[in-house]
Amino acid sequence: MMDESQQLLADAVDAVLPQTQCTKCGYAGCRPYAEAIVAGAADIDQCPPGGDEGIRAIAGLLGVPTKPLNRQFGALQPPSVAHIEESVCIGCTLCIQACPVDAIVGAANLMHTVITSECTGCELCILPCPVDCIRMAATGEVIDAPQRRAKAAHSRVRFDARRARLQRDQQEKAQRVARQDESAAERKKRTVIQRAMDRARQRLQERKALKP
Repeated sequence: MMDESQQLLADAVDAVLPQTQCTKCGYAGCRPYAEAIVAGAADIDQCPPGGDEGIRAIAGLLGVPTKPLNRQFGALQPPSVAHIEESVCIGCTLCIQACPVDAIVGAANLMHTVITSECTGCELCILPCPVDCIRMAATGEVIDAPQRRAKAAHSRVRFDARRARLQRDQQEKAQRVARQDESAAERKKRTVIQRAMDRARQRLQERKALKP
């Protein structure tokens, strides 16, 4: 459990990460990676999308020497977005489920498409696609530091909103299951009572039939 000062430092580290949520660092997202750095469980050089600039920012926050990106985790790539070959897409929704920022829209058995302005370039949608119809395409954009920070902040908001929605959906599903279980239990109880009453009436009729 992190104390308050560690949480604040993790907040600061998370704020300078690119918020692609790509997991290339070996953690489930930017926030878990930030917490691992503060806890000493991860090094500052594991974020390919952040590159050397991101490493320098983290090093400055921690007061440690900077270092080059560890290529074991990947290389810095130019800005890119996912592109779905719509004529091949089968509408399986696996890419939608994989996207950490809800940048893919579509419905089951219908064509999907990427909202390019929201795509973080995380590449997480590629592997689940069963028909290999997703490619990464370089945007050709030249983004300065303030623009990167603004995009990262926007992506974090979308990621948090998606996570909150999934938690809500899970809670609602659990509540529906609980209501169904409760209804099933109530139906079973009514059935047991009805059968007991039927048996009692049958016995009463049988006794009446035996009377002279």
